[in-house]
Formats: sequence, structure tokens, C-alpha cells
Amino acid sequence: MKRMSVGAHIRSLLLAVYALLTLYPLYWLFVSAFKSNQEFFRHPYALPREPVLANLTRAWELGGMGRAMANSAIVAALALALTLLLASLPAFVLSRYRFRLRGPIMAFLLLGMLIPIHSTLVPLFIMLNRIGMLDSYAALIFPYTAFELSLAIFLIAAYMSSIPKEIEEAALIDGMGYWGVLLRLMLPLSAPALATVAILAFLRYWNEFSFALVFINSKSLKTLPLSLTLFSDGFGTDYGLTMAAMAIAVLPTIVIYLFFQEQIMKGMVAGAVKG
Repeated sequence: MKRMSVGAHIRSLLLAVYALLTLYPLYWLFVSAFKSNQEFFRHPYALPREPVLANLTRAWELGGMGRAMANSAIVAALALALTLLLASLPAFVLSRYRFRLRGPIMAFLLLGMLIPIHSTLVPLFIMLNRIGMLDSYAALIFPYTAFELSLAIFLIAAYMSSIPKEIEEAALIDGMGYWGVLLRLMLPLSAPALATVAILAFLRYWNEFSFALVFINSKSLKTLPLSLTLFSDGFGTDYGLTMAAMAIAVLPTIVIYLFFQEQIMKGMVAGAVKG
């Protein structure tokens, strides 16, 4: 019993150290957001001696972060809804039924996760230009959804596979059709997996930079990561404003993660054990 107690204390200490190392960059970001450029360079790791609250308001106004945040929210919300819709249907079929092409389909989805996303920038740009979709929300929504589908299908299918088959059979015997089984039974039971896919996809959509930089030209359509580049040019960087803008940009992701952290952990653990 004593050895287990010592081992538990060691594990707790290691986890605490890891947590501190992980949270320190976030702490440094928010501390630096209230410093002037001079104090940022003189005391980069200390608390601000005279907090510059104006950094937040100036960053919000100069970077047009209100409009940029709205654009990011629109793109992320629509891409997320499309991802969950398109991933749930094949995940249900692949997890609950056995058929001849199931193996090749799973291999094809696995191949989709191995393709470097940024290697497709040039062909995607040419294709979107030819169909007249550049410089629009759709130019980001459809590529985001396409590259997220493989992982989303795998996570949801792994979780659905852990749901007992007897529940589905009982529902079919009671007269519930396949659509009813999916919409009224499988999707509610798969809420942890859906929440996991949602938060992981949202973080990628919210922070994505390369596609937005290449596919969006209009200032009114620029997303939040693009607005952060306005505080740096070829002659210098206003670090106080940059840190303040980054602190504003990261807040929504922290809030959303805190709300859904329990569902995320349930979904990832179930997928790891049963998948």
C-alpha cells in the first residue's frame, strides 16, 4: 500500500509539472498583453509593472478584430455543421454493418489523413479560381470540411462501434426505421464523440491561416488569424498589440473547451478503447 501511495504521489507531481509547463505559454501570453514594447523587452517574464489596458482596445480597433472574429465564427460554424452531418452518416454505416467494400473504404479514409494538407494549396487555388469560388466563405468552408472528414468519420465510427448491437435490434423490432435509429438513438448516444469531433474541428477551423491567406483577398472577409498579421510588417512588430490581439483570439477556444471538456474526454477514451 505504501509503494502505491508513493507511486501515486510521483505521478501527481509529474502531472502537475506537465500542467505547469503546458499552461505557462498561455500565462505568458496574457501577461505580455498588458505590457508596453519597452517593458516587453526589458522584463519579458515578469508581471507588468504598469498594466497597459489600452492594448486590448487598440488591438481590437486597429486589427478590425470584431469583423474578423465574426468571419471566423461564420466559417467555423458552417464548416463544423457540414462536417458533423457528412461524417455521421458514413460513420453509422461503417460501424454497424459489414459489407464487402467496408475495408477499401476505411483504407481510403486512412489515406485521406496521410495527405499533407498544404500540398493541395496550389491545385485547390486553381480549381476554386476556375469555378469562381475564390474570395468567399465557401472557399474556406468546403476545403476545411473535406480535410476534416476522414478523422471525424474514424472517431465517430469508433464510438458507435462501442454501442451494444442489442439496442439497435430492439429499436428495429419496435418499428423504428434506420433513419430513426440514427437520429433518435445513435446520434444522442454518440454525443461524446460528436463533441470531441466538434471541438477538435473547431480549433483547426478557428486557427487555420494558410488557406485563408491564399483564398481570401477582401478585407471584409478576412478571418481572425489574418487580422493578427496587421501588427507586424517588414520594419517592425508591435509586440504589445500583437500579444493583446492573440489573447483576444484565443479566449473563445478556451471557453468552448472548458464547456465541453467532459464530453471530449469521454469521446476520446471510448474511441481509444473500443476503436
